[in-house]
Amino acid sequence: MANGFTHGAADVKRQPGFAFIAAICIAVLYLPLMIIAIYSFNAASNIGAAWTGFTIDWYASALQNREFYDAAILSIVLAFAAMAIATVLATAAALGTTRGRPWRGQTAAFITLTTPLVVPEIVTGISLLAFFAALAALVDINLGLGKLLIAHVTFCIPFAYLPIKARLEGMDETLDSAAADLYATRWQTFRYVTLPLLVPGISSGAALAFIVSFDDFTITQLIAGPGETTLPLYIYTRIRRSLTPEINAMCTLLLMISFIFIILSFAISKRRSQ
Repeated sequence: MANGFTHGAADVKRQPGFAFIAAICIAVLYLPLMIIAIYSFNAASNIGAAWTGFTIDWYASALQNREFYDAAILSIVLAFAAMAIATVLATAAALGTTRGRPWRGQTAAFITLTTPLVVPEIVTGISLLAFFAALAALVDINLGLGKLLIAHVTFCIPFAYLPIKARLEGMDETLDSAAADLYATRWQTFRYVTLPLLVPGISSGAALAFIVSFDDFTITQLIAGPGETTLPLYIYTRIRRSLTPEINAMCTLLLMISFIFIILSFAISKRRSQ
């Protein structure tokens, strides 16, 4: 229909100025990232110097940096562990809040699960820090690296929960009834009917949980103890000491890992919607 309307609803993409505003937003978001990636190949020894030539030496230097390597390994292991635990808990929570009869407190449970999405990270970090400090003072328990894992699982759960819940809401519940008519137990129904159909949602939620954990800085900075330096913390520490193109290379590698999981999550979501 003319005048930018389709089926009685406004088509935003056809409104005057939409393309210009979208281009500005994309430029503001992604142009700085492109500059970092481009200047990671600059042969100059100063991070702010003019372009003097192409080189991959800074990537070789970053990959040979033992501190960078250790921080990257810790970030990857921590992110995978947080992803696994958060995805299992999020799947159970999605099943409990989506399938079956509505129960008292269901809305409150949903709000509780999604609250970390709207609470500022600094507030979540301080709350977790106070909790672990009280735990250590009252019962003399020092969880070590476990503090970071618990913290990451806490803020990763809602990111895994929402795609799984959305997938469950789009599934036909009559399939469960059909399985019950064929004398399948609840476990068999979940194992052979619900879970296979839920895999795209679980995979998408897991990918989001991984990237959120891998990239986190604010909460990790507050919770991490000595020797618990993740990759974002290490890059921040290096920036405070000195600025070299090696930092651009480190940031680009971090961006590459992030983009891989973002694209993976998007591809899984597209497949889910088909």
